[in-house]
Amino acid sequence: MQVTIHGAKTNLSKLIDAALSGEEVVIAKGQKPVVKLVPVAQTTYTIGLLKGKVPGKGPDFFEPMQEDDLALWEGAK
Repeated sequence: MQVTIHGAKTNLSKLIDAALSGEEVVIAKGQKPVVKLVPVAQTTYTIGLLKGKVPGKGPDFFEPMQEDDLALWEGAK
């Protein structure tokens, strides 16, 4: 579906619903297409997704750094 900018301003909610349902929505300036409405991909983030699947133990970011590592971060060495 192609609509003008004026039509898009008037029917924005309907156009968003159309884009979310998979319809291609193009906004035109006059007869020239300039913008396409596309839904933003909704992804979920799962904490601990790889727990038990990665060998070894990673760093514990809540533990204090070792003195030599801290010195490197602070630019002392």
